[in-house]
Amino acid sequence: MNEVIRCEWTGMSAPLYIAYHDEEWGRPVHGDDKVFERVSLEAFQSGLSWLTILRKRENFRKAFDGFSIAKVAAYTEQDVDRLLADEGIVRNRAKIDATIANARAALEVPGGLSELVWRHADPDSPVPKSMADVPAITPGSKALAKELKGYGFRFVGPTTAYALMQAIGLVNDHIADCVTRNLTVH
Repeated sequence: MNEVIRCEWTGMSAPLYIAYHDEEWGRPVHGDDKVFERVSLEAFQSGLSWLTILRKRENFRKAFDGFSIAKVAAYTEQDVDRLLADEGIVRNRAKIDATIANARAALEVPGGLSELVWRHADPDSPVPKSMADVPAITPGSKALAKELKGYGFRFVGPTTAYALMQAIGLVNDHIADCVTRNLTVH
């Protein structure tokens, strides 16, 4: 029987993690609200396990109105209080405030958030042989973080920006032998 090879970060233990790896990670994501969701979740993940965020993702979607940029940008202090009381999400005031500020900033991006982010795609990035070959920061992630910050985005440093780039398909960091490496379309 042939062994299925996946990127080592899946840990091969949590079915939710494996499904995310096989069906979502590295697959192209377009559309302002969809990209905003990913920016937001990557910011909430900062300092936490991605599995924690995956387990709470549906709660985040409900709490943040499906990550509709227009709706989140209109949030008031009452919404912040509601979010801080929501046990289904990560209740971090700075990250909640950043998500609302990022929605407001996204409204100001000429051409939209998705277009801005996809300008930083790197389809010709090197094929990693192992996760040791995958960088945490690249010149592209530094440029993306700088551009987002220039519009007023928060919690979008180069490491978070690179995690976003990996997650939504701007780069293909599935290792060379990974079962899903060649299934991603860039």
